[in-house]
Amino acid sequence: MSNTIGVIGLGVMGSSIALNMASKGEKVAVYNYTRDLTDLLLQKSEDKQITPYYEIQQFVQSLQSPRKIFLMVTAGEVVDTVIHSLLPYLEQGDIIMDGGNSNYKDTARRFDELKSKGIDYLGIGVSGGEEGALKGPSIMPGGDKEVYAKVAPILTKIAAQVEGDPCCVYIGPKGAGHFVKMVHNGIEYADMQLIAEAYTFLRTRLQLPLDEIADIFETWNQGELKSYLIEITADILRKQDDKTGLPLIDVILDQTGQNGTGKWTSIQAIDNGVPVSIITESLFARYLSHLKGERVHAASILTGPVGKGEELDQDIWIETVRQALYMGKICAYAQGFTQYKKTSELNDWDLPLKDIALIFRGGCIIRAEFLNTISEAYDGQANIANLLVAPYFVEKANEYQSSLRKVVVESVISGMSFPAMSASLTYYDSYRTAESSANLLQAQRDYFGAHTYERTDMEGTFHTNWK
Repeated sequence: MSNTIGVIGLGVMGSSIALNMASKGEKVAVYNYTRDLTDLLLQKSEDKQITPYYEIQQFVQSLQSPRKIFLMVTAGEVVDTVIHSLLPYLEQGDIIMDGGNSNYKDTARRFDELKSKGIDYLGIGVSGGEEGALKGPSIMPGGDKEVYAKVAPILTKIAAQVEGDPCCVYIGPKGAGHFVKMVHNGIEYADMQLIAEAYTFLRTRLQLPLDEIADIFETWNQGELKSYLIEITADILRKQDDKTGLPLIDVILDQTGQNGTGKWTSIQAIDNGVPVSIITESLFARYLSHLKGERVHAASILTGPVGKGEELDQDIWIETVRQALYMGKICAYAQGFTQYKKTSELNDWDLPLKDIALIFRGGCIIRAEFLNTISEAYDGQANIANLLVAPYFVEKANEYQSSLRKVVVESVISGMSFPAMSASLTYYDSYRTAESSANLLQAQRDYFGAHTYERTDMEGTFHTNWK
């Protein structure tokens, strides 16, 4: 019997996706540019549902028509190279799916190029890491809706399932799926940075032992902060290093990598005039982490606050930090979903924001209880301008903003760098400011550049000779 789907690219994610598909009853053809990863996958699985191929032509010819090919290769030129290698063997109506972290603009370009050749193309965001890919990720498909319908039975079957619903929904045309995954990753950057700052406050300012901090995160994971990232943070803080016997966190170098999606999120937001300051500050924090040598030198010559500061009541401040972290998350998700809304309007995508929140509940890295509330907010008011003005979040923000304020102030007094929490507070205060100092900025622009300005008391644009 012919294979029902093919997977190209058998790294960690690709091999896991192939195993997932096979476990759900699909007959999977697999191919990798180098033979070693193909052989490694076969060692992991004795599943007869997976058939290896070592020549691209044989791989393609083994697939049922219309052929369905799922790419899990490195974003960028590699995707174009693989597509080019497939084209001589494809027929009209065959479907290529890119499940990697491709830039959504590249996906839109490939969509148009392949459509002109009669080949259908879907850009598919996949979140969940190795475990998610194997057991069920969150899946964000973009492209022609009728083409998605042809592969939906497979994608919804391999996706994570929450309350009987698959964490997979049609997102929108062309590059919409990869766009949603890109901003998802930007939110992930902010969420991780906020958690790191909460951890830093507990350990550095409150001077709590690691096992107690792990207990705190476990407790937080039972309430409104319940999420995958909170859960794994508790596990991380408990892990001991086999080589030294020390907590593993204490022997990990404080330099953080990034795969480009956070940067793309910030650049895209800047291009479209959407403030995503929390995501961007979290990205800059990663860049700063790589200045390790400079930071070590600076620490030896630059001074900060003198003394340890006043002693803080641990019980009171643990709850204050929890509330501050939740408040920061509200602001970060508000920024990310505002970027979804604005870009959807600009591109006429009609992104299903309610459903996007729901498919993030399972499989993906930012999965959290919190997302049910976000979905409910959009279900109640689909065109809401910003999550901060949804009734639930208004109530929470009004209750928790003082805790975020206290943590940020205490971090400044103590000389701790909290870019994400500081950006969250600044965003919140800026958003709730009815009359800002932007009038002075516009007056300055008109003074030196004759850029004109609008008035509060009459229609039109005006210019003043200021001298």
